[in-house]
Amino acid sequence: MLKSEIRSFYKEKRSGLSPNELERISSQVTALVRDSFSFKDKYVSLFLPIERQKEINTYKLLENILQQGGRPVVAKSDFSDLSMSLFVYESAHQLKLNDFGIPEPTSGTEIQAEQLDVVFVPLLGLDNKGFRVGYGKGFYDRLLKRCKPECLFIGLHLFDEFKNIDDLNPNDIALHMCFTPTKKYDFR
Repeated sequence: MLKSEIRSFYKEKRSGLSPNELERISSQVTALVRDSFSFKDKYVSLFLPIERQKEINTYKLLENILQQGGRPVVAKSDFSDLSMSLFVYESAHQLKLNDFGIPEPTSGTEIQAEQLDVVFVPLLGLDNKGFRVGYGKGFYDRLLKRCKPECLFIGLHLFDEFKNIDDLNPNDIALHMCFTPTKKYDFR
């Protein structure tokens, strides 16, 4: 399938999820992540959900990272050059929804992508090699290129399925792992 077709397919599939189903799936994925990692002393970039897009709820994962002694990091998008700045998460008071419904930091301590140990990457769909389909602007592909080689790239998928992507390009970066509601996949 083409990326545009995968985007449409999963946006429609997401729209059919009830709030209870979305919360149940989010909890299942979060539990699998929690049982698989220790985030102590790690910088962990975490996307916060665009609620109107029915993205996976990552707030419980944020709490878990804090409880384990990790340092959560949230991104602020610059749509003029399609780049992201990274800020250490300190409290919900530093967050504000942007025009696209993305919770972003308005202040905080900025860090560089090279400092990240783990990046949780949003996605609409992915293939069985770890290549993902996002919203199409390339924000995360550009961010991942700036990370250190040992940084883990992890997707969180609402569904237990993969789609072949027919139009991959050289700028696409594969994830190392992905968590679905029932399983952890390792693509390394």
